[in-house]
Amino acid sequence: MKIKSIILLALMSSLPAMSYAGGDAAAGKSKSAMCAACHGGEGISANGMWPNLAGQKDAYLIKQMKAFRDGDRKDPMMSPMAAALSDDDIANLAAFYSSL
Repeated sequence: MKIKSIILLALMSSLPAMSYAGGDAAAGKSKSAMCAACHGGEGISANGMWPNLAGQKDAYLIKQMKAFRDGDRKDPMMSPMAAALSDDDIANLAAFYSSL
């Protein structure tokens, strides 16, 4: 049993570190005012064209916001909004919306 645990630990430590955790939800809430017009103040969109952000997994939100910011994903409204976001801003927004 001990050898299995050691092997499992070794395998897990060789996986790439995920940098998704660690956002500040309170900072994300204060930054979210720019998102509220489309995604709602509490992350629930009133328009079916825009997704609800409340309760989404933070890793998913980070991936999508970075894709818009970095040009890997393009949208005439989201790309310019995301362009000004730092990695910390994105992590904080993701922490906020995933906490709802």
